[in-house]
Amino acid sequence: MATSSRTGQTTGRDAPTNARAVTARLALALAVIMYIDRVTLSQAMPFISVDIHLTPVEKGLIFSAFGWAYAMFEIPGGWLGDRLGSRRVLMRIVIWWSCFTAATGLVWNWTSLLISQTLFGVGEAGAFPNLTRVLATWLPKQERERAQARLWLASRWGGALTPLLVIALLDYVHISWRIVFGLFGLLGVAWAVAFYRWYRDDPGTHPAVNAAELALLPPRRETATVHGFPFRQLVSHSSVLLLCAQYACLAYGWWFYVTWLPTYLRTARQTTLQMNVLLLALLTGLPLLLGGVGCLVSGAVGPRLARRLGSVILARRIIAITGFVGASLSIVVFTRVYDPVQAMFVLGMAGFFNDFVMPPAWAGTMDVGGRYAGTVSGAMNMVGGIAGASSSAFVGFLLNWTGQNWTLALYISAAIYMLGAVCWLFLDPHTPIEQPELEAAAA
Repeated sequence: MATSSRTGQTTGRDAPTNARAVTARLALALAVIMYIDRVTLSQAMPFISVDIHLTPVEKGLIFSAFGWAYAMFEIPGGWLGDRLGSRRVLMRIVIWWSCFTAATGLVWNWTSLLISQTLFGVGEAGAFPNLTRVLATWLPKQERERAQARLWLASRWGGALTPLLVIALLDYVHISWRIVFGLFGLLGVAWAVAFYRWYRDDPGTHPAVNAAELALLPPRRETATVHGFPFRQLVSHSSVLLLCAQYACLAYGWWFYVTWLPTYLRTARQTTLQMNVLLLALLTGLPLLLGGVGCLVSGAVGPRLARRLGSVILARRIIAITGFVGASLSIVVFTRVYDPVQAMFVLGMAGFFNDFVMPPAWAGTMDVGGRYAGTVSGAMNMVGGIAGASSSAFVGFLLNWTGQNWTLALYISAAIYMLGAVCWLFLDPHTPIEQPELEAAAA
């Protein structure tokens, strides 16, 4: 049956359309493209560093340049989506970062690469906050956790397959790393055009959405664009602060997998130098590959556990704490396993447990944020970006200071994961910020 409004009152015989599935698939596609563009630098870095002569400290600073720019523009990018709508904002930022992905292939020294990665980070900053707003607008509330699980599954598997793709292009097709960046830049431009043609900020204005499907979606008043920025209320809200703190702990450890891991395998694990480059690429992608599985398992278990316990809050806490503790213990075990293949499977389990946290954390920003989901998720991702950028730079300086002591760097990551588990003991990732309070502050 069809409905005449978002109230769910039936007026006809039409079944709900499924336009929201197309929107969700576009979100998944962008998540894949994002991680392809992001992970390519770490995979190409051994080749880039030979061509333009980079030191470990310079490589660490380049990795962190993206992270710092990504972090600083998270809140502005998320708020612009809340204020202007995701349709215009996402199209523009995807084209922006795609141009600087391609520009990475034109660099000639450390400074030019640093600038390119900084501007690339500025562009990617608003992507996940705006995708979070897209999902909050276009999906029923009960589908949010699973949608976030699929989104991060897509991003992780995109990142996991990137090493294979890059190695295939560089070592088998013999394409220059410069051309690889240009090709990947085209992917984002194509997505931006397709998204702008399909997406509408208000599903009610989309010609493919009928009244029955519209009735399944959140009321327009809960997803409408906003006109102010309630800074004081957001920074003083305990749920927002704890979401940010736990995500900083998560990002600190995660960024090692997408920045320093290829270098670690080629240097610290000397036996990997004898491996086939394809096997090396597979091992490098294991934390992301198994991380995607962790997202899927978490997203499936979370709603079932919440129904059994009668509490969304408690279910999300249990899942997130399991993830943090499991990731920490996996890293400790990893440092004590000497066979490189076995060790990488252990580190892959760290990625698996790391991503247990993703669905409850990002679904939490949707529930807590409401109409400000873009801003709240931007704040969380900003703090995570700062932690990740700091991690990348800190590892570079630590290796230089300790004479390549990788074990110490990994133990620090394990300890920070444990701090993330402590944050979840006190975090309420479900109760929304009071809308009247926000509206009064924004007025």
